Amino acid sequence: MRTSLGICCTYDTYGMGRRAAAAPVESVEGAQGRAELLRDAGRRSAWVLLVDGIPQSHVDLDDPGYLDFEYVRRLGHVIDTAAPPGQPLRVLHLGAGALTLARYVAATRPGSPQLAVEVDAALVDLVRHRLPPRRVRIRVGDARAVLEGLPAGSYGVVIADVFAGGRTPAHLTTVTFMEAAHRALGNGGIFAANVADGAPLAHARAQVATARAVFAHVCLIAEPGVLRGRRFGNLVLVASPGPLPTDRLTRLAAADPMPARVLHGDDLTRFTAGAKPVTDANAAPSPVPPPDAFAL
Repeated sequence: MRTSLGICCTYDTYGMGRRAAAAPVESVEGAQGRAELLRDAGRRSAWVLLVDGIPQSHVDLDDPGYLDFEYVRRLGHVIDTAAPPGQPLRVLHLGAGALTLARYVAATRPGSPQLAVEVDAALVDLVRHRLPPRRVRIRVGDARAVLEGLPAGSYGVVIADVFAGGRTPAHLTTVTFMEAAHRALGNGGIFAANVADGAPLAHARAQVATARAVFAHVCLIAEPGVLRGRRFGNLVLVASPGPLPTDRLTRLAAADPMPARVLHGDDLTRFTAGAKPVTDANAAPSPVPPPDAFAL
């Protein structure tokens, strides 16, 4: 799934953006593969981060409120509805990438304390050098290990968007992981995770069951084609100890350039279809993306 980077190309990473990009400006060999930064040919101040040819982040330095990847836009909706507009939030980002959502929070909710966790030190150095962030702390380490060491109730939002080789590591898919997220949130926060899956959506169904074993309220946001198993794609899992703003999320998702549905309540129960929660004993990484997930 390595992208040819010597010429201009377009990419469509199962809902993760469609944008022309030029040859890499800078690259490093990191713990998770070769990280490369490309200028976005369609936006003057925008960049695309790829790891082993897989697009990971899109950042517009002049307009951090712009979210190009569809699933990132949906995570932005979760952040937008987590508190009244402009109100600071304590946000934990598991998986830093180019810090797209951390920049979004800093722009839309000034004064928000944020921590981003990234396992790849070389990637962190590249982003700090080329796309220096503001008003966000970065910690190099394993997402679950850092999460489990946090004080209870220390964050209002926890975002999990961690991939290695295009797959979510197994230890970040379990009840124990989500229990750690619940503990870090306290009683009023929101957990959201990027889940990548395709037909028959067994991984996504199991992730919903896992979240429901820990959180009182859960919903799932995805495009209809992905929900029907017609193609591999991104689903955003949202969970909280308290009620979720599903009506607002539904309106926001429906108004996106690529409209999405929000499943909750009985619809989500039918989607889950008897799937069992994932434990540390039976956990596996998310499915391997198909070769055509990245269209040049």
